[in-house]
Amino acid sequence: MSNALTQRARDAIAQHLDAFGIDPAAPATNWIAGRLIAGDGEAIPLIDPVTGAQLLSYRDAGAALVERAIEAATTAQAEWMALSASERGRRLQGAARGLEGHEEALAQLESLIAGKPVGDCRGEVAKVREMFEYYAGWCDKQHGEVIDVPTTHLNYVQRIPYGVVGQITPWNAPMFTCGWQLAPALAAGNAAVLKPSELTPLTSALIAMLVERGGRLPAGLIGIVNGLGHTTGQALTAHPRIAKLVFVGSPETGRRIAEAGAQRLVPSVLELGGKSANIVFDDAVLDDAVSGAQAAIFAGAGQSCVAGSRLLLHENLLPAFTERLARAAEAIAVGLPAEDATRMGPLQNAAQYRRVHALIEEALAQGATLLTGGQAPAGLPAETADGYFLAPTILTDVTPEMTIANEEVFGPVLVVMTFRDEQEAVALANATRFGLAGAVWSRDTAKALRIAHQLRAGTVWVNSYKTINVMSPFGGLGESGYGRSSGLDGLREYTLPRSVWVETAAQATAAMGYGDG
Repeated sequence: MSNALTQRARDAIAQHLDAFGIDPAAPATNWIAGRLIAGDGEAIPLIDPVTGAQLLSYRDAGAALVERAIEAATTAQAEWMALSASERGRRLQGAARGLEGHEEALAQLESLIAGKPVGDCRGEVAKVREMFEYYAGWCDKQHGEVIDVPTTHLNYVQRIPYGVVGQITPWNAPMFTCGWQLAPALAAGNAAVLKPSELTPLTSALIAMLVERGGRLPAGLIGIVNGLGHTTGQALTAHPRIAKLVFVGSPETGRRIAEAGAQRLVPSVLELGGKSANIVFDDAVLDDAVSGAQAAIFAGAGQSCVAGSRLLLHENLLPAFTERLARAAEAIAVGLPAEDATRMGPLQNAAQYRRVHALIEEALAQGATLLTGGQAPAGLPAETADGYFLAPTILTDVTPEMTIANEEVFGPVLVVMTFRDEQEAVALANATRFGLAGAVWSRDTAKALRIAHQLRAGTVWVNSYKTINVMSPFGGLGESGYGRSSGLDGLREYTLPRSVWVETAAQATAAMGYGDG
């Protein structure tokens, strides 16, 4: 059923797409060989997270368009590597500038389709530009090394690109993860074919178009193919010319991606889920810790792999800390993503909305206590009744064996547990199959670092939460995946070493004893 909010969203999407030369009635969502191309497969509806009504639909790309994208990428990658490293750096700087003048349109589209507050989306556009600028500077600084081997040879090692890499990104941060993966792949000398989530297809194709044109990149160096996992995604992961796979998403799908790569002996990088522990000691600056706990779980409606979804409180802080946190959570402006005042929007899709509610209900049945939230917030327009809004939710009396304490919720749901001492805090924090992130709050720097160094997590914050920058490596362990994105480590994921041996002796050694006669 349509309503005024949905129609307003449809009109805004149509206006933005038209400005990019895309027909909203039959949107061309794939960027292949320097052109926007529509798929011809199954129709895929895009649903408004605010109202639950359909916004528009597009067609699945399918195997044929994946083949075209990879063919174009193969040709473009050879052309890209024929340029000097310095020239590639200059062009990636131009790619970053290609976003200029389009930031607001990208942010608005992201907000409308993903249901994210528009202010958050504006920040993510800026981050995408920052990613291309950062990696542009690395293009001519990927130095090899000389090995002092015990022979008459000169032995040197080069870092070389894989060729064409396949990338799959999620619906919770499509623009951010698009730039997060494309920039290092191109800086390392690869071409990339990327499939966004079928739920959020538009902004990745537009970013590819803008950066490829802005940087005068070879047509096809970036391919964007939009469609379903079992059609477009499978065609991408199984293609024999994809030399490496990079996936951001759930552990369940990550396993399938890794298995697909393993069938062809192709390596992969997996950036998966998390169940991150946010540890607060009783000597913490409580105002900061309360604010940090809010940002850790309620930003992005909790739809973040690094969400601080487990709040571990020193027992002396309960219940005063949770009381303050509940009041703060209830004051968060939950509303329409398009409004500047909104700090938290709806969940992105119906399946996730149902899953989050089911996990809350199971937790309550297992003995948890609902401190606040658990339902749609009051004060929303009537048209949002079928949307996917959930108020910031806090559950107390949670025990480590409960499902809610172990499963990634991926929603604005915080579970609270207590600890007595450092040893118990570390044990609780590490009692998870995930290992993505964590945080420690304490005025005692020595204690905070002592705890931080014991956490099995790829990122740890001390007296803060959720700071991420393209300069620093990011990734996890366990069911949070393996490999790293961003920083020099992220760049290295897109290259492999080649060892070159040059004989320098006046007369080469005859290894098999060959002679003149």
